[in-house]
Amino acid sequence: MTDRANGLSAGEFTEDGFLGGQLRLRQPKSGHRAGHDAVLLAAATPARPGDRVADFGAGVGAAGLAVARRVAGITLLLVEIAPQLAELARGNASANGIAAETIVLDVSGGADAFAAAGLAPDSVDVVLMNPPFNDPARHRASPQAARELAHVASATTLESWIGAARRTLKSGGALSLIWRADGLAEVLAAFGRGFGGLAILPVHGDAASPAIRVLVRATKGSKAPLQIYPALMLNDERAVPNKKVQDILAGNGALPLAVSGTAGS
Repeated sequence: MTDRANGLSAGEFTEDGFLGGQLRLRQPKSGHRAGHDAVLLAAATPARPGDRVADFGAGVGAAGLAVARRVAGITLLLVEIAPQLAELARGNASANGIAAETIVLDVSGGADAFAAAGLAPDSVDVVLMNPPFNDPARHRASPQAARELAHVASATTLESWIGAARRTLKSGGALSLIWRADGLAEVLAAFGRGFGGLAILPVHGDAASPAIRVLVRATKGSKAPLQIYPALMLNDERAVPNKKVQDILAGNGALPLAVSGTAGS
């Protein structure tokens, strides 16, 4: 059996539970697959009812749909460059009873392309993004073009994605980002123009190891100082999964970045 919208057979997909089963997402068995990063990003995203929220590089929709499951009444836009993944995101939204508009668009594209897709300047309250972040100098190229596109950053990826968010967000709008921890200097540099009020949450595999991810919230036009939150440990000193993290992955609660600075504040 072949999925005509995607050109893939039924056996090339899996259906996976997220948020403790509150979301069921269909995604390709190989290539880029949604996981914990998407759920943590959603849990760190400030949004409130009535906000227009855009998930840049949405993939199959995991992060954006998780935000919509936590915050009722948002207007959700799932922005994805790959038509196959965008079609899956559209189907996942429908299957989960979540209203969402799916847009096939290159996030690094120009203002005209965004406007034509309904993303005019100053038109969105919240942007969340999980851009490709692997360093090409240290990352072995994948034979799968889609996986490579989803994982490996170019020299301008971060700057262009944050620039697109800056253009699209309203004044006072919030941007939430997840990135590899050893690239924090790149993140700070990319936020140097047009954003302030940065809040950083380091994510560690355990207390004895360096951070592996950073979750960052920034506010367009803010002059507030940078804040660094206490680190989030995925596992405790005995390698036992952190209960707080497990609760968040199960869809119970949010991270401090989501509740300490809402959009427009």
